[in-house]
Amino acid sequence: MPRQTRTILCPVNLRHLKLEQNAYEEAFEMATRRNAELIVATIAPEMERNLNIRDAEAYWQEELKKFVRANPPGPVKPRLIVRKGAVHRAIVKLAIEEKVDLIVMEAANPRIQDYLLGTTASHVAAHAPCSVYLVRTP
Repeated sequence: MPRQTRTILCPVNLRHLKLEQNAYEEAFEMATRRNAELIVATIAPEMERNLNIRDAEAYWQEELKKFVRANPPGPVKPRLIVRKGAVHRAIVKLAIEEKVDLIVMEAANPRIQDYLLGTTASHVAAHAPCSVYLVRTP
């Protein structure tokens, strides 16, 4: 008997919005078909490079809202979460805390240094407590 998908996590990097669109659309479609909750999350840096941002969490929360509003509405209303920290660790930690059944995330074409150091997507796929669906960037 197949496992039921109740919660889908879609982490997005708001600094690279063009690359994140495919994963978000795929996660939204999956959540709609499976009648699952969709969590859209972004991981803010621990130390903000832009000194004009006084409240980083509020800033990134608003940016995440803008990202979701820019997409056509549907039957699924995503829950938005902003976390701080190292992206690869924060995604796995969030998946554990929220008891996520599936992570849908973007996987950019790797560069040579990624083969040596690893990518966010490869770390999440290796350490997540659930299935990970990687959407390849064209």
